[in-house]
Amino acid sequence: MRAIILAGGEGTRLRPLTFAIPKPLIPVGEKPILEIILCRLKKFGFRDFILSVGYKAELIQTYFQHGNKFGIKIEYIYEDKPLGTAGSLKLIAGKFHFSRNEQFLLMNGDILTRLDFRKMVDFHCRNKSSLTVGVKKFSQRLPFGVIDIKNKSIKGIVEKPVDSYHISAGIYVINTACLDYIPKNRVFTMPMLINTVIKETKKVHPYFIREDWIAVEHLQHIEEINCDLKRWVKE
Repeated sequence: MRAIILAGGEGTRLRPLTFAIPKPLIPVGEKPILEIILCRLKKFGFRDFILSVGYKAELIQTYFQHGNKFGIKIEYIYEDKPLGTAGSLKLIAGKFHFSRNEQFLLMNGDILTRLDFRKMVDFHCRNKSSLTVGVKKFSQRLPFGVIDIKNKSIKGIVEKPVDSYHISAGIYVINTACLDYIPKNRVFTMPMLINTVIKETKKVHPYFIREDWIAVEHLQHIEEINCDLKRWVKE
């Protein structure tokens, strides 16, 4: 199975670091984020990778080249303009051959996780899904008391309640037939693709990620990872 890694964003929330290097090359410990991702996926049997690149793509390609030194195969697709998290898949489908009944893994290039990818792929195949979405439970505590008001009267107050949500974890297993729903040369996001596949009455399942997971979006995330490298970086 091929793995497609989205590594073309500008990483604006990680500036000034990303003024000099693209987010996938930002080091945590001694390795760039993207190298950790590739090595982790290799452990689960992935050897064939496509990197969707854009911002400072030449630096990514110079570092990883064709993957020989990592024992994997890497090919590249270049976005001349941002096409969204699903839009570049149409470019990939036009350049690389996919069989009609093939599946592939899609993952954002800023995700570190201890996820067992084999189990997620097995879940996708076992449930005959068209698209499986990695889902992570996210909780946040409100900093205020929440007041319940009905008929102009206060009925109660809950001090600093915790709200929980299931969020998209930026990891997907996708059947190639879903690529038909992506328009050419238009911005198209994964939420758009998911909603389209659902409207077409195809099977879309959540895969609940209970392992450690973090999206590297802010400087404090890098600090958090560096404070506990064994948790995030160990093979």
